[in-house]
Amino acid sequence: ELQLVESGGDFVQPGGSLRLNCKTSGSTYNKNYRTNTYCMGWFRQAPGKEREGIATIDSYASTMYADSVKGRFTISRDDATNTLYLHMNSLEPEDTAWYYCAVDSTIRDMWYHPSAYANWGQGTQVTVSS
Repeated sequence: ELQLVESGGDFVQPGGSLRLNCKTSGSTYNKNYRTNTYCMGWFRQAPGKEREGIATIDSYASTMYADSVKGRFTISRDDATNTLYLHMNSLEPEDTAWYYCAVDSTIRDMWYHPSAYANWGQGTQVTVSS
């Protein structure tokens, strides 16, 4: 069974940076072994708001970003350690949220929708405030 554990969330001032980590274990990225594909994403959910997809990377190393984070956040992965990362720069108070990683064996056009992923971590909290 695939397990995802996020870490790296913290309290940071506006303009600061953080790196979020998502360690996967149990099944390599929940990979579809027939097609050798998988898709990994970062989502966030602020109080009173819906969960939104902000970045994704697939088995072809293709990445996509939400407009709200494009140019400030970078998604990457380390296949040797089965770890997904989210590098966040120029953080703004609007980035305050719980951040979740997600994995699925299928690459979908609607990568930004929570329904595209079957496996989720428990989340890590990011607070951006002065």
